[in-house]
Amino acid sequence: MGPMANENGNGAADANQQGPSLSTLIQYIKDFSFENPNAPRSLGGQQQQGPQIGLQVNVTANALSDSEFEAVLTLEGKATVGESETLFAFELSYAGVFRIVGVPQDQLHAVVMIDCPRLLFPFARQIVADAVRNGGFPPLYIDPIDFATLYRQRVEELQGQDNAPVS
Repeated sequence: MGPMANENGNGAADANQQGPSLSTLIQYIKDFSFENPNAPRSLGGQQQQGPQIGLQVNVTANALSDSEFEAVLTLEGKATVGESETLFAFELSYAGVFRIVGVPQDQLHAVVMIDCPRLLFPFARQIVADAVRNGGFPPLYIDPIDFATLYRQRVEELQGQDNAPVS
């Protein structure tokens, strides 16, 4: 667990706890789809070459109250062989509601966009792996994601847009 994680794990804040805390109140699948468009043909023989796998990651969040936030981790992927044959495709929006207390306001956005998806990721990864396996393929275990780097890149992109000349 990251430095912000509350060891209670049930969303209850420790009365004696000083400093910031992050508690997971609930996790859930918001939306999920898995497509195996060429089955059973795509399942019959082993391809000569491994599939090309593309993955897109997105994190969104919204405040539910002053201290509770919903974070949504969206994983969208596709496995193809050759130029155009799709083996499988998936889209998962996996969400959680988090209670965050004691975090300075100027750091709150980073905690929601980095630490919350970091806590959601292992569960979303397992859902994708199970769906791919249940679709008739070897499980797809997505490599760990560095949400801090993704956050920094997104902030830099937005700052670049703000500094771009208006035409």
